[in-house]
Amino acid sequence: MNSSPLSTTFPFVSSTLSSDTGILYGINRHNNSLIIFDRFEMENANMVVFAKSGAGKSYSVKLEILRMLMLGTDVIIIDPENEYKHLCDTVGGSFVKISLNSGNHLNPFDLPRVGEDEDAEDIFRNNTAAILGLLHIMLGSITPEEDSILDRAVRETYAIRDITASINFNALPRESYPTMSDLYQVLKNMDGGENLAIRMEKYTEGVFSGFLNNTSNVKVDNQMMVFNIRDMEEELRPVAMYIVMQFIWNEMRTNVKKRLVLVDEAWVMMKYDDAASFIFGIAKRCRKYYTGLTTITQDVNDFLGSRYGKAIVTNSSIQLLLKQSPAAVDVISETFYLTEQEKFLLLESNVGEGIFFAGTKHVAIKIVASYSEDQVITTDPAQLEEIEQAKKEFRDE
Repeated sequence: MNSSPLSTTFPFVSSTLSSDTGILYGINRHNNSLIIFDRFEMENANMVVFAKSGAGKSYSVKLEILRMLMLGTDVIIIDPENEYKHLCDTVGGSFVKISLNSGNHLNPFDLPRVGEDEDAEDIFRNNTAAILGLLHIMLGSITPEEDSILDRAVRETYAIRDITASINFNALPRESYPTMSDLYQVLKNMDGGENLAIRMEKYTEGVFSGFLNNTSNVKVDNQMMVFNIRDMEEELRPVAMYIVMQFIWNEMRTNVKKRLVLVDEAWVMMKYDDAASFIFGIAKRCRKYYTGLTTITQDVNDFLGSRYGKAIVTNSSIQLLLKQSPAAVDVISETFYLTEQEKFLLLESNVGEGIFFAGTKHVAIKIVASYSEDQVITTDPAQLEEIEQAKKEFRDE
């Protein structure tokens, strides 16, 4: 066979994937060329990462973060499992712990700054819709009648603080915004809202009241910010992730700069339509605010099973597929139109190996870090213990 017909049997679209700008993502497993890429030069800077547990997804993403930080890119992370604390501490980032007993608070009623090309009424309506989505997750099953009552109650809650779409949000201090307690009082005194108020009590007066019923006191004033929700109750994790995402979305709109927003274990939010819709909305619009959204998941079926899951993949110019489990590989293969050879490669890959997609091109990749980078981004508990012991010995000396 000559080269033309032989090339049709090759399982990958492109043999090389490299550009003059960007960071090193890894090494092409077929010809050892460097995979250098700038995600911000694509039609959007979004990225999805799918891998089974232990396949190296956190390691790969942290390596990208470390290299992007060196190029001056800001990074904000939602960390459900304390995976990013060592990296955050090493680079001098801000580690914000979100839990029931934490002193860090985020108020869902905060409004972003209105830009010159934006309409205050649209921002007000969007934020009201975001609060309604949060309430759906908090309160569970909501009837259409209850949804209408909540919509009216949220608008009245803003109104009792004299906040409407016609005022200047930019001049308001954080203390001016209402809290969940204000919404609770409005519902108590509203026809048809008594039952909703009772269901809200645990968030305003009960065991969960310290979490989201306070004025915001978190500032995004560091190149790297990590919001850690490891110690949050399992029942509240979707609520916490939603509130943090809403806070980040407002920050993106208020301060436009080159940044990455990373959502680890994104499947937790994808189980809820309102949360999945919110992430999808950010994925569609974050390009306007010079931001790239990275969603990471090991539960492929839950993520792609959501009606918004495939839409988020479609709105992500870059996809990284690492080693997959036999239970998930068929869904991955169908979503990404993989050949049998590519499917087999994902099943047989070692840690840190897989397929890297950039637009219409994709290559087999091996993630490679230097020794110094490895010391910063490792997730191996034994290795982390050795590093901490070395630090302790150094301090003692």
